Amino acid sequence: MLLLILGLAVFICVHSVRIVVPNWRETHREKNGMMQWNTRFALLTLLSLAFVIMGYMQMRLQPVWLWYPPIVVQHISALVMLVALFALGSAIVPKTTLKSKTGYPLLIAVKLWAFAHLMSNGTLADVILFGSLLVWSVVSFAVYRRRDRRNGVVREEGGVQYNLMAFVFAMVSWFAIVFFLHKAVIGVSPLV
Repeated sequence: MLLLILGLAVFICVHSVRIVVPNWRETHREKNGMMQWNTRFALLTLLSLAFVIMGYMQMRLQPVWLWYPPIVVQHISALVMLVALFALGSAIVPKTTLKSKTGYPLLIAVKLWAFAHLMSNGTLADVILFGSLLVWSVVSFAVYRRRDRRNGVVREEGGVQYNLMAFVFAMVSWFAIVFFLHKAVIGVSPLV
């Protein structure tokens, strides 16, 4: 459990710099260069993800069940994941409607991903992992949106083709994850 909590703490701290100290990243980039910032950020992110994965896998060996979700919840989670993947696609593809309206579709994707996995898994490890990422993404989204409104940020919206590209990304990745990748990487099929 310690590895999981340590990994999550490092991950959340690294990804919360802009929330706590908004201009620190830009100041550091100007002083030391973008390459140094990106290298440190990537290394800390990879290290924290390694801790999260190792800690989560250790806790899965002896799960502490808090609840047993019914089968119908897994089907609902699969649909929520489709929406999460559309939000992820909207973050990747430029000028989507979701990006122009909300500004942070990647945080929406994390929120939906964490929520879907939290409701369809009932162990202590799941609550620690997905619950903490859900809380972090909700807080991050609220802070960024409030800051954007205060600063009068306006984003450009493109045409329907950008939304269509995000939708195609969501459908292709959802089918790949559901029918192949989730079982191959995680060891659990979302269809069961």
